[in-house]
Amino acid sequence: MNPLLRLALRLVSLARFDVREDYERVRHLQRQLAALPVARYRSPTWDTFSDSGTGRRVPVRVFTPREQRRDELLLFFHGGGWVTGDIESYTPACATMADLTGCRVASVDYRLAPEHPFPAALEDCYGTARRLLEDPRRAGLEDADQIVLMGDSAGGNLAAAVSLLLRERGHRPPSRQILLYPVTHWDHDPETSPFPSVRHHGEDYRLTNTEIQDYFEMYAPDPEQRKNRLVSPLMATDLSGQPDTLMITAELDLLCDEGEAYARALEAAGNRVRLHRVQRALHGFITLPRFARPLREAYEVIDEFLEADGPASP
Repeated sequence: MNPLLRLALRLVSLARFDVREDYERVRHLQRQLAALPVARYRSPTWDTFSDSGTGRRVPVRVFTPREQRRDELLLFFHGGGWVTGDIESYTPACATMADLTGCRVASVDYRLAPEHPFPAALEDCYGTARRLLEDPRRAGLEDADQIVLMGDSAGGNLAAAVSLLLRERGHRPPSRQILLYPVTHWDHDPETSPFPSVRHHGEDYRLTNTEIQDYFEMYAPDPEQRKNRLVSPLMATDLSGQPDTLMITAELDLLCDEGEAYARALEAAGNRVRLHRVQRALHGFITLPRFARPLREAYEVIDEFLEADGPASP
């Protein structure tokens, strides 16, 4: 990385906000930035709701690409440490996602911590996915195999957990999932973490060890709960029967190694996995402008994954 850019990122890291005290302000700022004229999206959108199965109606925003080239629906769970982010702040990213993949994108507005700690977000995402997989006609689809789970960061964590939970409960899993730099492990203390990227990239860049620890404590207040496979998918003892998976990690992200470890664990359990690391990329690059190199590279890989032959037979 350019030394000047590295220095700039380090200075930014020294001026971090306090997640616990400032999360509401961060949410507001994210929505304001997403609404700026320079970030206006051109993909047609509409809002709908999904019955979570518990009587709760989960807001979903659907994005239609300017040129629809595929029949797949990307069921997307946004990032933000389970605490920030929503369908408003992720609207520019989802509009870009729709245009660059040629797919419709359904962005799920799951409940956030600390007001709604684990398992609220998972319940919303799981319920939405299960309903659509059981009846794809709700989304205008002919086949559930056209539904692809996708998430970034905490949303990638939720996508992985939804796939685990669907298999465990005997429901139809998705045929494919796309996990972007997901959280898969509970320990991000540089003194005890098993992953070098936590020690190498946990202080200078986009996401810090302290921030992710704060997010974890707000999402899953009980320390033992954080080791639950549905909070930390790498803790799962049975990863068989999971969807074909595309794992995309960022080289300069403290979550890089744990995401790649999860990809290897899925493959070792007999699943089809493609792993791609975006070099010189930071955490959260999916929200960058569409001309950004890391984002373009990631969508080239996503395009290849979606173009590949259908999922393997069970």
